Order: sequence, then C-alpha cells, then structure tokens
Amino acid sequence: MPREDSIIQERYDLTIERIASILQEHTVSEPFGDYFAKTASFLFMLHQADIRWERSLEEWQEWNRQLYEDILPENYGSSYGNPAYAVEQLGEVHGRILSFLYTELRGIIVYKYEGRLEDITVLHELFIEIYNCFEEEELPSYREIQQIIYWHISDYSDLTVSRRIREAVDPSLDFAAKIVLEEDLTDLRYLYKYGEYITQNELRMAEHLNSLPQETIKRMADTYTEGYRMGFVLGNKDLSKKKTVNIRYAVGFERMIRAAVENFYKMGLKPVIYRSAAASVNRRGQSRVGYFGAIPNKQYDYDHRADAAVYLDKPFVERKLGVMRAAYEEYKELAYVHAGPACVETFGEAPFIPENKPESYRFSEKQQQLQVSLDNESARITNRYIKGEERSFTIIAFPVPEIGSDFSEIFDEIVKINTLDYSLYRRIQQTLIDTLDKGKAVHILGCGENHTDLTVQLHKLEHPSKETNFENCVADVNIPVGEVFTSPVLKGTEGVLEVGRVYLNELCYENFHMEFKDGMVTEYTCGNFESEEENRRYIRENVLHHHDTLPMGEFAIGTNTTAYAAARKYDIAGCLPILIAEKMGPHFAVGDTCYSWAEDTAVYNPDGKEIIARDNEISILRKTDIGKAYLGCHTDITIPYEELGKIEVICSDGARIPVIEDGRFVLEGTEELNVPLEREGVV
Repeated sequence: MPREDSIIQERYDLTIERIASILQEHTVSEPFGDYFAKTASFLFMLHQADIRWERSLEEWQEWNRQLYEDILPENYGSSYGNPAYAVEQLGEVHGRILSFLYTELRGIIVYKYEGRLEDITVLHELFIEIYNCFEEEELPSYREIQQIIYWHISDYSDLTVSRRIREAVDPSLDFAAKIVLEEDLTDLRYLYKYGEYITQNELRMAEHLNSLPQETIKRMADTYTEGYRMGFVLGNKDLSKKKTVNIRYAVGFERMIRAAVENFYKMGLKPVIYRSAAASVNRRGQSRVGYFGAIPNKQYDYDHRADAAVYLDKPFVERKLGVMRAAYEEYKELAYVHAGPACVETFGEAPFIPENKPESYRFSEKQQQLQVSLDNESARITNRYIKGEERSFTIIAFPVPEIGSDFSEIFDEIVKINTLDYSLYRRIQQTLIDTLDKGKAVHILGCGENHTDLTVQLHKLEHPSKETNFENCVADVNIPVGEVFTSPVLKGTEGVLEVGRVYLNELCYENFHMEFKDGMVTEYTCGNFESEEENRRYIRENVLHHHDTLPMGEFAIGTNTTAYAAARKYDIAGCLPILIAEKMGPHFAVGDTCYSWAEDTAVYNPDGKEIIARDNEISILRKTDIGKAYLGCHTDITIPYEELGKIEVICSDGARIPVIEDGRFVLEGTEELNVPLEREGVV
C-alpha cells in the first residue's frame, strides 16, 4: 500500500474507533445526545456494510431502503435531515447547522460505493470535531460550529472541487462506465451497485428496456448519438480533435447507454460518466448534473438547496475559484479533448410543488451577489479550458414508468416523436423562417385567461439573400425536432409573458407572470404561495438564479404538434420536460443566448444562410467586459398552443403576417402541422 494510502487508512481506522465509542458514551446532554447517537449509528452502519455482490435482489432492496429510509417522505417529519424538525428538536441556534452537517454526512453513502476512503475520512473527522464541542460543559456557539464547518469546506476544497473537475474530463474514473459496459443488465441487481436510491421506477425502466428488441434500442441510441455528431457538423466544429464525451442519464437506462457508448467509440470518443454531486460545495441548488437514481425526497433536496449559505463569503469564493484554476491547469490536456455532454433526461415523475420552510438556509443579499459572481467566473474558467466554440452537446428525453398505466404506450410514442422525419420539419420550418425574416419584430398574444402580450424585436438583415435570424432546429443537439429560434434584439422587446402552469427545472409554477422592458425582466410573480414575497423569492431563486434581472436570451416557435397531440392524448403535458415542451408552442428563454461562449463561430441553416442573431446587447459586452456578458443560466418558458391567441410577423412597412391564430398554424406552407392536432381533436 502506498504511504499516502496507508496514512489515510490509519486516519480512517482512528475515526471508526472514535465513532464506535460515541455509540457507548453519554457525554453529550439531550437533546443533542440523540442527534449524535443516531448520526454515529448511521456512520458505523456504513462502515460495517458489506456491499459485495453475493446478495439476492430482495436483500439489495432491503439494504437500499435502510440507506435512505430516514429522509423518505413518510419518515421525513422526524428526520434530522429536515431542518424544520432539527430546529424544533435542537433549537434555533444549533438545529439548522446540525441539519446541514447531517446532510453533508449522507454523502458518505456514495463514497462508500466508489471506495473513496479519503472523502469518507475527512467527513468522519468533521463529525468528531463537532461532537467534541458538544462534550464541553458549555454548549458551543453557532459561530464556533460554523467556523469548524467553514474551514473544513474551504481546506478540503483541494480534494472535493478538484475531484469534481477531474470527474468531468477523465475517462479513467470509470466506476459507472464499468457498470454500464460490464454488468449483466438482465440481472437487475446491477442497479444497486451505484449506491443510488432505487425504486420500482428504476427496476421497471430497466425491465422495459430489456424487453425491447435490439433494433429499438439501436434506434434510440442512434438518434441520441447522431444528434451529438450533427451538433459538431452544423456548428462547424472539429469532432476529430476530441477524445471524450460526458454521458448523463438516469439509472435504469443502461441498455440504451451501452449501445450509445459503442456508437461514441466509433466516433473516437471515450465515455466520461460522473455522479450528480453529493457535497454541497459542488451542488447548485436542487439541480442534479450527472447520473442519478431515484430522488428519495424532492422536499429534502429543496430544503437544502442553499446550504452553501453556511460558508459562502468572499474569501471562500476566491478560494474555490483558485482551486478550480489549479485543477483545470492540472487536467488541461484532458479538458482540451473533451467534447461536451450528451444528456438523457426523463419525465413523468409526480409533480412537485415545494414547501418554503423558514428553517432552511437562504442566501443573504450579499451572498446572492457572491453566488452570481462565482457562477460567472466558474463558467469563464471552464470555458478557458473546454472552449465553447469547440464543444457541443445533445439532449434527449424519455418517460419513466411513474408516468402511469399507459407507460409502455407513452414510451413508444416518445420514441416515435424522437425519431420523426426531420426532412419534413426542415422544409416546413424553412417556410416559417422565410416569413419571419421579412419582419422587424414578432407579436405574441395569449388568449382566454392568458394575458401574454409581447413584442420581440429582430436583428436587421443587411444581406437577406445570405443571412437569417432564425435557426432551423432539426433534431441535432435538441431532440426531438421542432423549433425555429433566435436571439432577440433587447431594445424594444417588451410586454407581458404568462403561462397558466409551467414546469421549469422540475419545479411547478402556477399562473406564471413575467414582464419585460427593453428585453430585460422588470417584474415577476406566480400563484404558488399565499405571500407575494414568497412567490417572487421562488422565481428569483429558481428562474433568475439570484440575478436582479435577466435578458430575454431566446425567442422560439415550437412546431412539434405531434408531441403536443400526444401530450393531450395521454394527459401528460404537465410533466413533459422543457426539451419537449419547448417544441409545443412559442417559448422565451431568460438568461444567456443559445450561442453562449460560441458567438463568433459561424452557424448555417440547411439552406446555406448564416444565422446572424447570435448576440444581443448583453452578450456583446464580452468584447469589452466579459464579466458582464454571461449570466450562467438559460431557462425556457413555453406558452402551450391552447393558451395562444396569435403570433404575427410585423414588417417594416407596418404589414402584419399571421403565423398562428387560435392555436393553429395559418401561414401558407405550414398547414400540415395542424394534422396531428386535428387527428387528436386538439383544435
């Protein structure tokens, strides 16, 4: 054993000895004794865990339940992972921060499976150090506990943050890749080798994929990987210089992922597959980036979305950015040949409307500004080593069994939607683009209870025979086919955007309302909570990502009426991911443009015209002050066809050309898009 590893093993053994003794002691007064006893018991259980293969499926299921049972919804009311319960039991001074500690320690589950002994050891040491404070005659102050955690997170960012960057580019970290490529996928015990939470949803998904003919699996994988390849072709980017691709998926999709990896190998790309972050220092809100299993409790994730508030200050931001720079420099050769992410998203899970708990951490105004600054500079560092103009991506989505009894039918329908004839859409969308390019602006009007009234300004085409404002999206990076999009001119883009119900980043918004002036968000609210303050905070945290305002980075018209008709037929419109939902009506993205970090790379439509609307008045600031040009977010908000009264092109001479009226395409040459709607009786 190398000396460094032996030292870590010695430290680990010492922590386990101490944790075992905690279970026998009564040196901490109540109510804290119960907290430390339960937490120590959990840590010791993980130490003793036998995660070898020789278990039956039923035994694996029972063990998996034990790992996650404390934070499941039915037990969450009495879990220290619940900040409300922790504050109730442990008091306002200590409850919230000890709930943070408990949540951080739960990351040991996945470190155990990956054999990351150092990560486990340092968390054990943190737990013991805080326990020792509570053994003193006088209870430690909040500041004392906060400082222990602060310096732990800061000091060990060399380990946690550096590891996260390496995971993103180094194919030799192949824990998950080995499961995908080497396990017997017909033996569903393989699902439990990740250490993720596994439910009937993941089991049934794996079973369903196992039941499909290889031809269907190949078609799914081919669509996914060909979309990725075409992203490079249409973006005039050289894929031959790249050697790795980041594959993101939900556990249960391994059969398709295995076929996709084989396709990527043929392109010269090795898979880089990493887990969604466990440590708060690497998370961003409740979002999960990477592969993941079932989410044990979405409220638990939401309650801990701002846990970084424990340690987020200016020195920490500088420390984390310094570690990022050093790590990227260390792994720069791997970063240079990284091609970008290929994502498989899922939908159909039960809708989630969170409860806002006062006991949860929230960023102060100063911390919100620091987080924005951290996100912006992190993106700049990443782009310096994984250049935006040289990388691409693709995203595809499929339903999960939780969607309901029609799962098999819906799955087949989505496979069909994902593999629609792109040549048909390319032709129809080109007709649409030719008309849009005649305009100086586009007017969008809602109907019924939807009071949308927006005017979107378009770039002036100096050479219309060679230039266009809108990209003809034909299922390359964004699968399925079905949209034309542009980056609007901000000045003069104004009005009201409303949606009755919309799901953004897995969160539900009722009666979403947003106002724009010169392309910038000026007002926003929704109807989720009784308090207007809570409604605004909900949007500011999860849509604006703590920015005071955001620009309209994209305007698009979705044309995939086949997807829309299927959504209505199976009553699944409310659970579709934005990837599909954005193709089912006009949508507006707040944040960066679609060409973020790659604005200088020429992009052409199939007709040969260059898309010149790659910048707006915010992104162009990269020429003078790059720190003001990028926001680090891009959230699409779609108006469904049934809430749409009109879309019309406004020409320079004042003429108006209708494109959609009362949810139907009326522009000559686009009428065929109405056929799926008529067939299903939607309009």
